[in-house]
Amino acid sequence: MASLQLIVVTGLPASGKSTLASVLAQRLGVPVIGKDLIKEPLFEVLGTGDRSHSRQLSTASFAIQFAVARELLTYDRTVILEGNFRPGEHERPLLAVLPAECDPAVAISQVLCRVEESERLARLRRRAFDPGRHSGHRDAELALTATHGGGAFLDLPGKRVECVSDASQADYEELAAIVLAANVNSRTV
Repeated sequence: MASLQLIVVTGLPASGKSTLASVLAQRLGVPVIGKDLIKEPLFEVLGTGDRSHSRQLSTASFAIQFAVARELLTYDRTVILEGNFRPGEHERPLLAVLPAECDPAVAISQVLCRVEESERLARLRRRAFDPGRHSGHRDAELALTATHGGGAFLDLPGKRVECVSDASQADYEELAAIVLAANVNSRTV
């Protein structure tokens, strides 16, 4: 299972996770399973509801994400999981994604996305008016709340890379190169 690799891309909402995960997936030729890819159809079927309902849908989305990753990793693949993973809550299910014989210190790589808080809030405000973005994400609400601290790494073994973006596509290409140069994925592609 030398090629098995779980790349976890995490950070606050609007910190660049989805963009970076997409660039990494293209460069590596591997699947990316984003939490929003799962949560948006749940919004459509179950409704957006209040904040508590949205949190329940997030929890369900993470559970589905972990189950799909576990299945893909049984086929000795590299998989990228992208989402605003919760420190103190998601470490155990992420470790359970790996096959029992796998060394988590070798198999898991974590990428923490960050962006200046003013840019993150501006992104959230833009998303609130994006017709392609599901309203259930509550971007307008999130844009009213500054977060001091900027996300955190999960307490997982393995490599860690912090990526701070400036919002340009060229920047994400450069960040992906840095992540790959840090040997986040040891598989030859």
